[in-house]
Formats: sequence, C-alpha cells, structure tokens
Amino acid sequence: MTRRPAHVPMTTSPGLSVFFPAYNDAGTIASLVMTALMTAEKLTPDFEVIVINDGSRDNTAEILDELARIYPRLRVVHHVRNRGYGGALRSGFETASKDWIFYTDGDGQYDPAEMTVLWEQRGDGVDLVNGYKISRSDPFHRIVIGRVYHHTVKLLFGLKVRDVDCDFRLLRRTMFERIHLEKDSGVICLEMMKKITDAGFHIAEVPVHHYHRTHGTSQFFNFRRIARTGVDVLKLWWALVIRRVHQRGPAPGAVDVGASAPADGRPGGGSRRA
Repeated sequence: MTRRPAHVPMTTSPGLSVFFPAYNDAGTIASLVMTALMTAEKLTPDFEVIVINDGSRDNTAEILDELARIYPRLRVVHHVRNRGYGGALRSGFETASKDWIFYTDGDGQYDPAEMTVLWEQRGDGVDLVNGYKISRSDPFHRIVIGRVYHHTVKLLFGLKVRDVDCDFRLLRRTMFERIHLEKDSGVICLEMMKKITDAGFHIAEVPVHHYHRTHGTSQFFNFRRIARTGVDVLKLWWALVIRRVHQRGPAPGAVDVGASAPADGRPGGGSRRA
C-alpha cells in the first residue's frame, strides 16, 4: 500500500447538509429530494439530505419514509403537529450536521440543482450565499404584495440584500454559534437576515430562477395571515431595531436554533409564506 508522504497534508472536502421544509408537498418532494441527492453528490462526497415534514396532512410522510428506505443519505424528521415555517427551519438547522447548510422550500418553486451556483461562490471570506429571484413566477397580486413587503422590511430593518425573502440559501454552519433564531412564523427569514447582517457576517448574492407552483396552494395569501405577518414584523422591528436585544446576548430562556420541540419519535415542515 502506498503511504502518503508526511509533508503532504491530507485534504478534505467541506461537508454539505441540504434540507427542505415540507408541508403538504407530496406532489413535489420526491423529485426535489432526488435532484438534491444527485446535485450534492457532484459537489462533495460528504453530504446529507434532510426533509422536515412539518405535520403534513397529505401523504408527504409516507412518500418520505419510502424514499428514506431507498436512499441512505436521506434523513426525515416528522413533526407531530405543524410548527410553522420558522419552526420547520429551526428544526432543519438543528438537524443539519455538515460544514455548510443549504435549504430551499419543498414546493418546487426553486430548482435544487442551482445550489451548484451558490456552492461556487462560497469561500474563506463568505459566510452566507444568498439567492435572489431573477423574476418572480407568481400571480400578479402575490408579486405586488411581495414587492411591498420586500421594500418595507428593507427600509425598516436597514437591510442591503437584494432579496430578503428568497428561500434559496447556503450558510456556513458556524454562524449559528452566534446567531440564535427564535421565530416560528415566516418572519424567521427577516430575523435571520437582520441578525446575520448585524453580526458582521459576509454575504454574497447570486441570481436564481423562480418557477410557477405546479402542486398545492399557498397558505399565506389571505387577510388573516397577512395581518398576522404585519404584527410579527412590527414586533420583530421593535426587538431588533429599537431595543437591539440580539446584540446584548441571548435573553434568559431564549431558544437556540437547535432547541425546537422534539419530533414524534419517527425517524428523524412549515406553513407557506410570501
């Protein structure tokens, strides 16, 4: 057997965790998982794919359990009840074990194969590679509401990123040693981007495609949810912009990103947002 010379360092590839929050995504989740497995394998030998089934009421759970029996690199976490989009993301970040974490939604409006574009932008000086939609493929009313939300929160929270709410991100896992996420609703992305920005982490941005929804319907666009999101944004603005509580260190009893409630004991998603 040939020995490696003592002066030649052993090189290792960075690990990659890919995860999807899924809620009633039976029509899309299988193809997304298989695309993620094939794409991640091309990027690094050290990878895992995770799906957080956030209390789905369709047959998402059965599909995922069957996929997990076929693909050993797939890990499935089942929430016994729907915890909301933020709860599903926090569960995904907790479960992920590799150096880099990529996530996108389980509804198929983004192509997991494009994680390659984000992977190529990571480097020693980059902590987060944030996607931004080239063009939003949604009904007109969703585009209008999304743009109003985007420009409003950028102004309120002093954010410079091109797309606050593009759920197509590659993050360095060590950031979560300093970033503690607490929200269970869809405003978790706003919370995350504000805390990452204020902590001084370096963000790179790349354009990604956004596709029409082919299965299911959005759970977000009704008056009650929009009103609730508005209240959540104002509460978050008060906490992070006015009181700046996140810059004082974790508050007593604050929940770390990995401190979500336990799953229901099965091998181990989220309400849809804007």
